[in-house]
Amino acid sequence: MELFNGERLDYVNDRLSLIQKTDGLTFGTDALLLAGYVAGKHKRGMEIGGGSGIISLLLLTREKVGQILACEVQEEYCRLIERNAVLNSLADRLEARHTDVRELSCGEEFDIVFSNPPYMKATSGALNKNDAKTVARHEIHGDIGELIRAGARALRYGGAMYVVWRPDRLTELIYAMHDSGIEAKRMTFVHADEKSEPSMVLVEGKKGAKPTLNVTRPLIIYKNSTHNEYSADMNYILENGSFGAEYKR
Repeated sequence: MELFNGERLDYVNDRLSLIQKTDGLTFGTDALLLAGYVAGKHKRGMEIGGGSGIISLLLLTREKVGQILACEVQEEYCRLIERNAVLNSLADRLEARHTDVRELSCGEEFDIVFSNPPYMKATSGALNKNDAKTVARHEIHGDIGELIRAGARALRYGGAMYVVWRPDRLTELIYAMHDSGIEAKRMTFVHADEKSEPSMVLVEGKKGAKPTLNVTRPLIIYKNSTHNEYSADMNYILENGSFGAEYKR
């Protein structure tokens, strides 16, 4: 597939290639972990904030989800998702829709909703001059409460919501889920190494569930502070596209 100016082609794994914008946010560990955190197999899924489409593509290639609607507020990234779907022969299973999820009315219910949302408040920190990065990092198009409410409207009763988020804003996420009829059921804190504070948290919620939460043992990404070797748990996720059984209980 032809690459445009400011784009590059990356090989994610033996099943998946990805076109990314060199001046935009490229996919990272948070996207890989969120895709790995999704448990079970599902017919229909919706992604809020698709970016390049990496999370949806990982879920499709791992056969965790049959069909996915990826909602993206930035039109250039919506088109990028479409091209990446074609590149990986997944255009029949991945639909990209240019929309603000706060205004979305899709007329159907989904088995799962997942998102790697902007972590920073619209008023927090210096805004990047690159508009695409600003939208990806800051809550320009709605805060976490609005995002969760939009996801809850699209989610069927008993369906699951998966979010990767910042530990220092965890209470906002849990409150937003509860306020939308979704209860956090499973949570995993992620640390770079055993001596580091958690840098992210993965949360699985269920619509209509009772408020009981399982906090798993933490995921440690690297064996030590030199960060030159992955832990056994991280290697398992990279090789299998899923967390080990001890993280799914």
